[in-house]
Amino acid sequence: MRALLILFLSAGLFTAAQAADAVTGRIIKVLPFFLDVQGRDAKSPSLFDRDAYQAHLRVHTNEISALRFDVQWKAAKSADGKLKLRVELRGVGERGLPKLQSLETEVTPGTFSRWANLTLGGDDYKTFGSVVAWRVTLWNHDTLLGEQKSFLW
Repeated sequence: MRALLILFLSAGLFTAAQAADAVTGRIIKVLPFFLDVQGRDAKSPSLFDRDAYQAHLRVHTNEISALRFDVQWKAAKSADGKLKLRVELRGVGERGLPKLQSLETEVTPGTFSRWANLTLGGDDYKTFGSVVAWRVTLWNHDTLLGEQKSFLW
């Protein structure tokens, strides 16, 4: 009986040690927002006002200065403590030509979920054209940990 208990305990410890070595992560939520000339995505902190202002910016495109992606992500601690969050964009540029753009930032994993912002702004936004599709990925070196993409990706 005691030998069986020791066998199960050692098997459980071995499994826990293997699970602790693997880095896991995921993309929880992606919120793309247009920003006006003053860098605002809304005129007030109300979610209703934010959605109404985003609809206004979609109609009045000359008031848009940037496109920001707010990404909520979660990852377990990695060995070197650095992960990459990447936003890939597909769009239609001048004369209907396809455009590709990639935004990337380093993030540090933790216990709880975190938010990161990646912005396509300035001349890059103006020359890119209209965004057709996007994909957000979380990477540990060359290993894909999590992904979320738009419908048209």
